Amino acid sequence: MHTRALFALLMIAALLGGCASRAPVTDASGEPPVTDTPKQHANPGSERYTQQHDAGPSHRPDVENLPEPEVRAELPSRYGNHSPYTVFGKTYHVLPSADGYVAEGIASWYGSKFHGHRTSSGEPYDMYQFTAAHRSLPLPTFARVTSLENGKSVIVRINDRGPFHPDREIDLSWAAAHRLGIEQRGTGRVRVEVITPDGQQTRQAGNTQTSTNSSMIRAAADSPPPPAELYLQVGAFRQADAAQQLVNRLLAQFSYPVAIRHGNTQGDAIYRVWIGPFTTEQGRESAHNDVAGAGYGEPVRVMP
Repeated sequence: MHTRALFALLMIAALLGGCASRAPVTDASGEPPVTDTPKQHANPGSERYTQQHDAGPSHRPDVENLPEPEVRAELPSRYGNHSPYTVFGKTYHVLPSADGYVAEGIASWYGSKFHGHRTSSGEPYDMYQFTAAHRSLPLPTFARVTSLENGKSVIVRINDRGPFHPDREIDLSWAAAHRLGIEQRGTGRVRVEVITPDGQQTRQAGNTQTSTNSSMIRAAADSPPPPAELYLQVGAFRQADAAQQLVNRLLAQFSYPVAIRHGNTQGDAIYRVWIGPFTTEQGRESAHNDVAGAGYGEPVRVMP
């Protein structure tokens, strides 16, 4: 009897052990572990998020006294600059240069859910620093972000990819959003202007320089359009021939006016292909959807 009881106990233990070996490994929450991807894009060293919903921090420091990042020359990030890349079935292109980039649009922000997780550049996200995510600017890039509603501005270091919502221009860290006064509403209209390492904004207010390929330029920067006009930037090139090829393709496929704007920033001549002008935001958004849907990547909303 004792032998049969012992044998029965051993069999039960073996069966339990077999069940345990087939059961999925779980973490402390009882759920199977997953590899989540910060900012909805695969990054090196991504870890699982511990929050289901994003939020601001429980500890709220005084960001008014937080120093802005020092604008300096940095090597391109090893991660996050691959182009093109695809998120949720949509393809995006990284600009070859950030020089001259100026755009207006909607800013959103991200906070504690992503805090400590890897950004697209491979750096940990710190919601207490002035950083941001952008779909097409090279990583890292420094930019001044100005609220179009209250005039407040902050310099951010762009080191992440996003936002992947079609009507958003930039995703700010919690600290940057708080500084601009858009944290409570969640979004706000802003202007994004890239800043060079010498601290100068690269916005082109008008450039009278001409090009040896001037016969190919439909609209030069020495004749800037009225400030109220709206544009889309579809590409930026160092060679005028490449820009003109894109212009020809766009003109053959769409009825929108297309221009090449030529500027020279710190010795780098950049040829930017713009569609427009549009007199209403609705018209620009319609063109944005047409061009993006035709496989030209994500056009950038720009202003003169």
